[in-house]
Amino acid sequence: MPVESPISETVETPSRSASRSSLYTRWDRVLDEGQETYNILVVDEVDLNRRLLRKLLRSGDYEILEARKPSEAVEILDREKIDLIVLDQVLPEMSGPAFCKILKSERRTQLIPVVMTTSIHGIDNEVAGFESGADEFLIKPLQPALVRTRIRAMLRNKALIDSLEEAETILFALAQSVEHRDKYTGLHCERLSTYSLAMAKALGLSRKDEQALFRGGYLHDIGKIAIPDSILFKRGKLTEEEWEVMRMHTVRGEDICRPMKSLTPVLPIIRGHHEKWDGTGYPDGLRGEEIPLLARIMQVADIYDALTTARPYKPAYSHQEAIDTMLAEVNRGWRDPELVPLFAQVATHALNHGVGAGESWTAHTAMQQSLFNMRKELAQ
Repeated sequence: MPVESPISETVETPSRSASRSSLYTRWDRVLDEGQETYNILVVDEVDLNRRLLRKLLRSGDYEILEARKPSEAVEILDREKIDLIVLDQVLPEMSGPAFCKILKSERRTQLIPVVMTTSIHGIDNEVAGFESGADEFLIKPLQPALVRTRIRAMLRNKALIDSLEEAETILFALAQSVEHRDKYTGLHCERLSTYSLAMAKALGLSRKDEQALFRGGYLHDIGKIAIPDSILFKRGKLTEEEWEVMRMHTVRGEDICRPMKSLTPVLPIIRGHHEKWDGTGYPDGLRGEEIPLLARIMQVADIYDALTTARPYKPAYSHQEAIDTMLAEVNRGWRDPELVPLFAQVATHALNHGVGAGESWTAHTAMQQSLFNMRKELAQ
C-alpha cells in the first residue's frame, strides 16, 4: 500500500505584501542578518516524514536535527541550542501533546516554538494540540509555502523574545554591578531573594509572587546606578540635600525597569520597599496596607540583611540582635506588625535546622542552606 506523502507536491511561492509594516521588515532583517543558522528539531517516528521535512526546509538558514522519539529529542535538546521544534502528534513513548506539555513546563525549553503536525483531521485533535502548548498546528499533507511562511514567522517572533530576554539579562547584570561596587554588600541581592522566598512560602503566596520576589531581590536597588558615587559611598552622615537624592533611587529604579513588561510585578517592590508602616517612609509616604505586600516582604528581608552585615559604621549584628531590633521598630510603628514576627519565626527555624552539630555558620549561611532547594526550583 503506497504511503501518502505528508507534504503536498503543489508548491506555491508566498508573495510578499508591499504594505508590510516597518516592524515586520525589521524583524525579517533580524532573521536574515542576526543569526547565520537556525536549528530546527524534527521529532517524528516515520523516516519518510523527516526526510520530506528536511527537503522542504533545506536552506542556508536552517540546520535540521532529527529525532524518532521524545527520549532522543531530549538528548538533542541537552546538547544543542534549538530554535524551533516540529513535533508529530503520534510518537512512541508518549503522544506529541504529552511531550509538548513537558517542553512547555521546563524553563529551558518553554520559549522554544513548537509546530505540531498530524494526519488526523478533526477540531478536537487541533484543540488538544493547542491545549498542550503548541504554538502552531498543521494538517498533513503539508503545504510547503504555508510551512515555510509559518516557520519563518515563528522564528521572527522568537528573535523578538530573545532580544527582550537579553535586555532583561542586562538589567540584572546592572543590578549586580551596583552590589559588587560595595565590598560590604557582597551577595546582598542573593540573600534578599532567599529571605523573601522563605516568607512567600510561609505566607502561601502564588508562584507568580514568588518569582516577583526572586527578581525583586536582585532589582530592588537598581536605581542606585543613577546616584552619584560621592553620595552612594559617602562614609559620613548625608546632608538633607544628599538624602533627597538618595531617596530617589526607588523612583529611578522603577523608571529603569518599567519598559520591560515582564518586570511589571516587580515594580511595586522596587518603588515601595522603603515605605514605613506609619507613613513616614519614601517615596510616597504610604501607610499600613497601602504599601504593597511584596514591598513589605522585601523591606523586612532588606532590614534583616542590613543589620546582620558588617558596615564601615557598625559591626554585624547577631541573628537575635537583629530580630530584637526589628521587633523594637514594630513597637515604634515603623514595620509591619504581622510580617516581622513571621520573619523572626522563619529565620529562626532556618537557622536552627540549617546548621549541623558543631558547625559555626552565620545566620545568612544557615538560612541559605536551608532554603537552597526552594531557590533552585524557582530558578529552573
